[in-house]
Order: sequence, then structure tokens, then C-alpha cells
Amino acid sequence: MFLSSIARLPRGAVLVLLLLPGLAFAQQRPHFSRAEQVEGYRARADSLIDFYVHQVPPDDLTRGGYFQVAANLHRGQNLAWSLARLDSLLAQPPRGDMFWMYPFVTAFFAGEDALPNGYKRRLRDLWRTYMPYRGDTENHWALYYATLYLMTEAFPDDGPETWYSGKSAEENRAEARDYLLRWIDLTTTKGQGEYDSPHYLKVFIAPMALLYAHAQDPAMRQRAEMMLDYFIADYAVESLNGLYGGAHSRLYEREVVAPWNTAASRFGWLLWGNTPFTPSGESLVLALSGYVPPLILHHLGMDRSQPYAHRELKRTRHRIRHSALKNAPVYKYTKMREEYVFGSSQGGLLQPIQQQTWSLIWAVEDPREARNTFFGLHPYSSALEGTMYFAEHGEMVTEFIVRSKTEYDSPDKWTGGSPYEQVFQHEDALVALYDIPEGTRFPHISAFFSRDLRHQTEHPSGWIFAQGGEALIAYYPLAPYEWREEQGGDRRLHSPHLKNGAVVQVAPLADYGSLEAFAAAVAGQALEVSTEPAPRVRYESLDGALIEAAYGETPRVDGMAVDYERWPLFDGPFLEAAAGSGELLMRYKTMRRRLDFKTLTITDWVEE
Repeated sequence: MFLSSIARLPRGAVLVLLLLPGLAFAQQRPHFSRAEQVEGYRARADSLIDFYVHQVPPDDLTRGGYFQVAANLHRGQNLAWSLARLDSLLAQPPRGDMFWMYPFVTAFFAGEDALPNGYKRRLRDLWRTYMPYRGDTENHWALYYATLYLMTEAFPDDGPETWYSGKSAEENRAEARDYLLRWIDLTTTKGQGEYDSPHYLKVFIAPMALLYAHAQDPAMRQRAEMMLDYFIADYAVESLNGLYGGAHSRLYEREVVAPWNTAASRFGWLLWGNTPFTPSGESLVLALSGYVPPLILHHLGMDRSQPYAHRELKRTRHRIRHSALKNAPVYKYTKMREEYVFGSSQGGLLQPIQQQTWSLIWAVEDPREARNTFFGLHPYSSALEGTMYFAEHGEMVTEFIVRSKTEYDSPDKWTGGSPYEQVFQHEDALVALYDIPEGTRFPHISAFFSRDLRHQTEHPSGWIFAQGGEALIAYYPLAPYEWREEQGGDRRLHSPHLKNGAVVQVAPLADYGSLEAFAAAVAGQALEVSTEPAPRVRYESLDGALIEAAYGETPRVDGMAVDYERWPLFDGPFLEAAAGSGELLMRYKTMRRRLDFKTLTITDWVEE
């Protein structure tokens, strides 16, 4: 199981990985003691640092960036190589803006004690001569302001002539601090904007880890520790063996079809050791920071012995146009079992370009080559979406987006939201409805049927049945469809109808024993569907709940309308937080940990 990843590692790193305890990603028992948890985490953190130390041989002066330099400086090894690589890096004009800033800061502070003063002065001078772009997204600003804050703390008395901004260190630091405090408050009261992103989780953890490691102000350091806990807890409760499940604000095409191939899974390995090892610079930043996650976060990320439903409140990215709300609410619902994680949001244009409204991920023994996921979407593309979230003119905004997100304007894309989509989930059942106007670009819906699905059957009842791992899947299309073969053996269900939708029912194999028994049970449930005048579904799910969903109306469960107005910031067996509270309560059996951002306090206790 572990050999294929070992074969791709440098020789020295392989030995380290083999000799250190707790590094295999096989299913681990969740009930570690604190001492065992700390030992395992620190062993993985040390092995990750050693990987970066050995990644480039010390006689190779042509490769290696700030992360490799940081690891060597942190270990106090290969100083001559580190200085030579810095010479090469300093000889080239910086580029990358905020994505240059955080690797640079990682190396700068790692070398505080090891670097000669001449190198420190040359590194410092880059913050005078290079003007990094601040960016336009939530992760950009987190990176930009966290690193600017740290550099101005390191040189607190430097005047405006020494900074690219033309502001003094004090002015720069005040601006950075103000943004960070406002952003933390917004995140912990209304939810994150770039929420639950398997890709961009890395660039929220990295700046908080840098602040935790290097901030001189104790209050800022405390905030950083609390935000690390917060982001990791958010990820933990929706992760299955390190794979980030549910609905996501942003992810790329390669990640949506292969859920292990994400930055989040790199953190899953470091935090819990329950997914294969793959290095990343951002997980290195966390490993170097000295942060050790509390024991309760280990349990939240590992224990899937009991199924649970979990709700979260997030917010959209800042809307510029076409919306009465700057940040519209995002209502998330996730069902977690040891066999699979199944989650969704309500649909609509919640994030530009890379949204995933709903998904199913099932557990597999080795996820590295797996395509263990099932989902559907309306592949919407429009200047309305672009101008809602970007400042460019409507005539050019789509071309502007496609420069970096080439898949956006494709009818075959696998990511994106739609204003004509409405989704509702209750436990293991989901209804997705679409009412697409005439003249809409890409007037069809698609569902991803992975090459890894087994026993796929089109039943006389109209249901399509399949099995992924130990997840049994039923999909009922509301409109006619056709099958299209995808590259690599996957299949696309393509339905070119404006009034459209699907019912999805999932169950664990253990509950039915076979796909045939599951199919018989699902086909026997009461189901009424119509597409005129708008799509509508009335379905009795396998758990006995009556789900009524009509496009444009509030969904109902057993006759009761869903109360979105009282949707909590977090609600489940492991996490609890009221909207607007600025607090987060973590629970695991009798363990409790409360983060209170109003008072900047962390409280741990055991419930009697």
C-alpha cells in the first residue's frame, strides 16, 4: 500500500518515513491518548521537514525554493547550499505577489539565527523594491496581510522610504492588523467566504501558522492559534479519511473527480496520518510553526464509528453587483458515515467559477488512483456571474476569467454553480431541481458517473443504481438523458432539458447486504415528480421522511418548512456555534474545547 509513494521519494526521505512511527496511512484506531497523538503528529511533522531538507541534494545549486531553504535553515543543515540558493533567488526579480510573500516569510524567519546579516539586509530590501499585488480574494488578503504584519513587526521603526507602499512600518502594521481582526470577526460570526475549499484550505492555514509561530503581539498569536483550531475543526468534521467532503466554494477540475488530489489531503496526512503522504509547502509551514493540534481535533478528524448529520452556515464571496446582499448566506448540510460523506449547499451562485454544490465521496482503501466520487451540476457560464463577483466589464469578464480558469466557459466542465439550481438534502437523500430559461448558455445538466462505480443498472422504475465502495447509490433523473463517454473511462449523464433535476438516495451496503436489495427498497418508496410548470418532487426517503421540494419554494420535511432563518453557524455532534456568536464549541464524548473570539480565550474541560 505504501510502496508506490515511497518509490517517488528521495532516498534519505524514504528512510526517515520508514523509520518514524505512525506514518502509514492505513486506518488507525481513533482513541489515542494525548501522548500518543502528540508523538504521532510530531513524528509526521519532523519527517515532512526532513523531506524538504533532503528534497534537493546539497551539491545541486540549480533547484530549490524558499520552502527548501526554510527547512534547511530550520534544521541548521546545508548552510552553504542555502546561501547559494538564496543568491540565485535574489538574483531574479521576485514574482508571485502574495504567493511570493508567504514562502519568503517562512524562509526569512527560519533563518533568523542562521543567516549572516548581509543576507538579512538583502532579503529585507526586497520589501522596498518589490511591490506585491494584494489580490482580490479572501485567501489573497489573508496571505498578504499576515505576512505584511509579520515583516513590519520585525522592522517596527523603519520609515516609509523602506517599504514598497510608501507607508511606515507602523502604518503598514496598523492596516494589516485592522484587516486581520475584521476578517476573523466576519468569519467567526457569518462564516467563511471561500468556505471549505479542498484546494484553498492551504492558504488559510499557512498565514495563520506563520502568525502563530512569529507574531510578537500575544493577542495576535492567540488569534492565530484559535483560527488554526477553527479551520482544522471545520475541515475535520467533513473529512473522511482525510478527504474533504460535502459542498465546496472552490476546487479545480482535477480535484473534483479525484478527491484525494487536493491540498486538504496533505493536511489530513500531517494532522491524522489517515491519508497517503504527499508533501506541500503549506503543510511544511504548519509543521515548522510549532503548532500541535489539541487532542479533541484528532478525534474529530478520525472517529467515524457513528453516523451523523452536520450543518454549517457560510457566506458568499463579496458581491459587487446583481445582489441585494453583499454576502448572501450559504446553507450547508453533510451526512457522514464510515462508508461515505454526502453533502450539499442550497445551490445558486454562491462562489464564482469553481463551486461544487453537492457531492458524494466514498471510502476506499487507497485513494491515490481512485475516482471515488459522484455529483451533478448545471455547467453555467455567463457575464452575470462574472460581474457579480469581479469588477471587469461584462463584455470582457468571461474572457478575463478563462485566462486562468480555462474550464469555465466549457459546456463539459465539472465545476460551477448556477442561478437556476435549487438543492435540498435531508439525511441520505437529496433533491436537485433546475429551471433553466430559454436562451441560457449550456442548457443542460450533467452527472458524473465514475469509472470506479460498480454494478451500474438502469432500473425499469426509472432509477439508476450503482455501487461505489460500500456506498449504494440511487439516482432518479427527472428528464430524459443520454450517456457520453469521458476520457479515462468515466461516464457523463447528459440531460439537455430546461425543466430538469434528480433525486439521489444513498445508503451503506451494511444496511441492505446487496445492491439488488437496496434497489428493491428504493423502487418501492413513494415518489412523485413533475417538471411543469416548474420541477417538483415528493419523495419518501429510506429513513421514512417525506421530502417535498418545488423549484422556487422552501423545501418541506414531514410537512414542516425548512427554517433557513435559524440555520446555525455549526451544528452537529462535534461542533456547535450560533450565527453571530463569535464562538465555537468542540465536543467529543466528555471532552470540550471552547474558542471565544470575543474574549480571546480557549477553554478546555471534561463534562461530568
